[in-house]
Amino acid sequence: MDIGKLAEQIKDIRLQYPDNLMARYFNEAYFQSLDQSKRDKLFQVIRSGLDNPDSQMGAYAQHVTDYEEFEPLLEPMIRDYHNIPNDQEITQGHDWETLSACNLEEIDFRLKSVSMRVRVGRNVAAFPLPGAMDKAQRLQFEATMIVAFEALQEDPQYGGNYFSLSPGSPYEIDAGGYRDRVRAHQMFKDMSGDRYLNSAGISSDWSFGRGMYITRAEDFIIWVGEEDHLRIMAMKQDGDLTALFARLKNGLDKFAALIPEFAHSTRYGYITSCPTNLGSAMRASLHLPLPRLVEADKSLKSIKKVAAEIGLSVRGVGGEHSDAGLDGLVDISPSARLGISENNIKQCLYEGAAKLWALENSS
Repeated sequence: MDIGKLAEQIKDIRLQYPDNLMARYFNEAYFQSLDQSKRDKLFQVIRSGLDNPDSQMGAYAQHVTDYEEFEPLLEPMIRDYHNIPNDQEITQGHDWETLSACNLEEIDFRLKSVSMRVRVGRNVAAFPLPGAMDKAQRLQFEATMIVAFEALQEDPQYGGNYFSLSPGSPYEIDAGGYRDRVRAHQMFKDMSGDRYLNSAGISSDWSFGRGMYITRAEDFIIWVGEEDHLRIMAMKQDGDLTALFARLKNGLDKFAALIPEFAHSTRYGYITSCPTNLGSAMRASLHLPLPRLVEADKSLKSIKKVAAEIGLSVRGVGGEHSDAGLDGLVDISPSARLGISENNIKQCLYEGAAKLWALENSS
């Protein structure tokens, strides 16, 4: 590895793509201070940001220990993204307790049946993170999860079925069934075409070791082998955020009792492949119709600025970079992950939805 050429490449990225946090904080002297084995490991962490200069973070952890081992580079990036000042300690607490009811119907009866989803990312400490797994490890991990799913199937509240994407698996879903699940926003999309995940090694060996567990009620889902080992989520067509969070927490606790320990840090919370998801590793969202607010700006630039001031991110219902949907339908979610508890995320989503709804209906 030619360190000089690497440093020049990163310097060029820094100039052309100033939002690439890896390039912004890369320090050649620090990189040179590492022995060759650590240089090779760190190169894999930052490879996606090198191959894809338009990346925002520009790094994916490959091992649970990477955040500690490469702290001199990764911590400044984490502080920048999560808006944590240098003089403030990074710490992550967890609190799912409900201090107040959060039911959107109390804001307006018209919000009694909105689409809501809350998910958390989890990685199992005994395995490399997805970017560093080989095919055998992916299949071993899936097999370990299947044992847990077979036990979970017996639970009256969380019983369901596992659908594997691994060719030849006894649980394999056919191509048509997979497409149907993707269209229903239940299964994750084919990752093999994602250039960011390809560079990070996360999408390697597609589609081996990937799959989805879903309850019979289709309101609780566990993804296996996406960006993190597990994405665990609950969804409701309702307005009761408190009930939605309780559904996720109960299922998460039941499943966690069946598998090896999750990777967790007192500083960074739940360890995730992407530093953007550290902390609670939670994304809580709901679909809110805001036709008046987005009427003149389907690309959502204006409303994104308004939402940012109250701690929310806004995107189209088709995902990132999509426009507002029919009747001005948008997806809103709290921006914060690190240093904020699960209950506070719920409260932020509820209060943020109330504020945007008030703006939408103001004269």
